[in-house]
Amino acid sequence: VRAILSENGAEGEKRISVVNAAEVVDMHDDPSTAVRHKKDSSMAVSLALLRDGGGDAVISAGNTGALLSGATLVIKRIRGIRRAAMAPVLPNGNKGALLIDCGANVDCTPEYLLQFAFMGSFYSRRVLGCAEPRVALLNIGTEDTKGGELQKAAYALLKEAGEAGRINFVGNVESSDVFSGGVDVIVTDGYSGNILLKTIEGTAKFMLEHMKAVLTSSKKAKLGAALVRDDLRALKKLMDPGEVGGTPFLGVKQPVFKAHGSSDAKAICNAVRQAISFVEAGVTAEIEHNIEYMKLKQTQGGTDNEGV
Repeated sequence: VRAILSENGAEGEKRISVVNAAEVVDMHDDPSTAVRHKKDSSMAVSLALLRDGGGDAVISAGNTGALLSGATLVIKRIRGIRRAAMAPVLPNGNKGALLIDCGANVDCTPEYLLQFAFMGSFYSRRVLGCAEPRVALLNIGTEDTKGGELQKAAYALLKEAGEAGRINFVGNVESSDVFSGGVDVIVTDGYSGNILLKTIEGTAKFMLEHMKAVLTSSKKAKLGAALVRDDLRALKKLMDPGEVGGTPFLGVKQPVFKAHGSSDAKAICNAVRQAISFVEAGVTAEIEHNIEYMKLKQTQGGTDNEGV
């Protein structure tokens, strides 16, 4: 690390501290125990530094499950928040639509989804710049009677919060309308959210690869591609996850961001910018200030270890 800093003229930079970590959390480690068992890994060391005031945010491109588990165990959740959620930003022609959750919580309760809606709304307004984020529940139809028991119960809670003026709830949204620009926050359980996200990523990759094959298939196609080169680059940039940088774990006490495992320098740079915006925006403070509106009087299944 010091050699790379020296090569780039940053050796001796007072704002950069190099902290040694002898262990590595890899993709084969058990996510639930990796940080606990490998306390000298860069992931564990960075989270401990954040907890103890050695920084303002953590960014990692490592094992997603281990990072989420570590953030919950080391940094801990905001008191009253039942589950932390992953919230990537999807391109939709506006400032981007926040998808919450995308895989952190496979099994959810209606209260989890209510809290996801509040946290997503706060993030969208403070970090993405949406003046009045439109919050929608991912479902198999737009009617309020659609979905299973989870979706129906969550719909009622979100509608109540919307009528109280706490969030701008606009109803259900189908996956086919995610990119229409009609919603700013998409609320769902981690199972459905992960399927939606992976489907989007796979479709985008398929389309870009086949578009490239078509545009290089003949001289005529290459000439056409040359005429619209700038437009094609803009399209590729729109679909590039590296332009966003990382995915925040909303609900933990301090900012933790997950960057893609294949992140390049540009993606990490954008993740740093995203983390700075998060810290300066005061998202955590707004969640804490509104926690009383995000909790049910009696949680399903009894107590849920608040703040752990």
